[in-house]
Amino acid sequence: MANECIPFYSPGRDLTVQVTAAVKGKTFLNITGAFDPVAGTVAKANTAAAAGLVIGVASRDADSGTRVTVIRGSGRIVPVTAGGAIAAGDEVEVGAGGKAVKLASGKAVGRAWSAGVNGGDVAVSLY
Repeated sequence: MANECIPFYSPGRDLTVQVTAAVKGKTFLNITGAFDPVAGTVAKANTAAAAGLVIGVASRDADSGTRVTVIRGSGRIVPVTAGGAIAAGDEVEVGAGGKAVKLASGKAVGRAWSAGVNGGDVAVSLY
């Protein structure tokens, strides 16, 4: 699998979603449509908007219309693609392309456990 996100520590629960556009693994996702357990459909999701809310991190690259696992859960530490310089201990928010960036004016979605550089992985403890 391409660009697979393997958690460093994972006590939470993962979800399966159907992506509405191509997504990159190790980037933040957000809900774009509800699931219907009676009809047997899964929730729809896509790359999270900059400074927006998240449901978790894409476990791998996925094409539009396919299903992907969303790694989620408070306290899970996972690699996320950085969208800029991040220091260990920085709180992070969603940047362009669903990448992790140092918290500025958005919503904190986690805290860095390692340093990160633009395009590289940073270990993020999810909130």
